[in-house]
Amino acid sequence: MLRRALPYFFCNPMKKAAHPNKYSARMSLIRSTDTKPELIVRRYLYGRGYRYRKNYKRLPGSPDIVLRKYRTVIFVHGCFWHGHETHLSMPKSNVSFWKEKIRRNKERDERAKKRLQDMGWNVITVWECSLTAPRRQATLAEIELTLNKMFLEQFKPAPLRYDVVTPQNDVAAEPEQPYGTQCD
Repeated sequence: MLRRALPYFFCNPMKKAAHPNKYSARMSLIRSTDTKPELIVRRYLYGRGYRYRKNYKRLPGSPDIVLRKYRTVIFVHGCFWHGHETHLSMPKSNVSFWKEKIRRNKERDERAKKRLQDMGWNVITVWECSLTAPRRQATLAEIELTLNKMFLEQFKPAPLRYDVVTPQNDVAAEPEQPYGTQCD
């Protein structure tokens, strides 16, 4: 796919534009679906034989990837927009707006996750930073391992429960003899 070079003012969408139309144009470039991290996870899963629905609107939070066979949803979160604690850097302008926005996003994510779990879905959250080149393969393998564990848990048999019956009386067939004595 050929891409045209974007003008300079489109390169940093967080930098405030002088004109509202330019700012709006910049913000429209920020995607909510089909992001690069999402595509990495989806391509890996598809290549490994997993079939899924993407951005399924019928479930709370519109999960990025829904694997119905595994009763599992996967959210691929961008570190900035979803407030990843490890390396969150706030913009220097309009700080109170961004803090509030990210706080609301985190609360919304938690509500969606809780509702999905209450509905019986397994929830996996993948952070954008865990899909960088040095950690990508380990993260993708961990996702697959988690999916397989969740799938096998569905078919795990219930533990067997044995009822232990204790006798009412301690009656033996023969009277009890002290140790070391001969029986007649």
